[in-house]
Amino acid sequence: MRLVPSLGSKAPPRLLERSSRMAWNRRIRPGRFLEPYVLQVARNLLDDLDGFLRGKTHLILDRDPLFTKAFKELLALGGVEVVSLPPRSPNLNAFAERFVRSIKHECLNRLVILGEAHLRHAIREYMVHFHKERNHQGLDSALIDPGPEVGRQEGRILCRPRLGGLLRHYHREVA
Repeated sequence: MRLVPSLGSKAPPRLLERSSRMAWNRRIRPGRFLEPYVLQVARNLLDDLDGFLRGKTHLILDRDPLFTKAFKELLALGGVEVVSLPPRSPNLNAFAERFVRSIKHECLNRLVILGEAHLRHAIREYMVHFHKERNHQGLDSALIDPGPEVGRQEGRILCRPRLGGLLRHYHREVA
């Protein structure tokens, strides 16, 4: 399985698993102690219990300076082959670019963000919607992580709004 990261200039790092479209989202703190923090992120990614890279063999990276030589070496020691993309080649990072386009179009462009905490809340809510409630064409219109209410034929139809109704999911009531 290959993972495709996307890292905007101010956005938290995002990792997308190509086959399942599962996304991982964490915060990078700016500052002079950035490299130790980034190395800890790499260790967390490789964690045997719940690391996002557990069982993965490849990681496709763009040319962001956050991905230092030490970061790449640590991933290589964990058995993950790092593939660096050529400069200015967003077409080679299509899955991550599509994720960024989706979160911007469906969520962030429709909100007036009032601060970092508000932005993080909006991203968290969108990530839940993305994984549990949003259909994905690349997965034959399936959900990534469907809940028990998915596929039910009986029961009242309910609406689950997120972000004040900006994101909505309709489902049948679970008995």
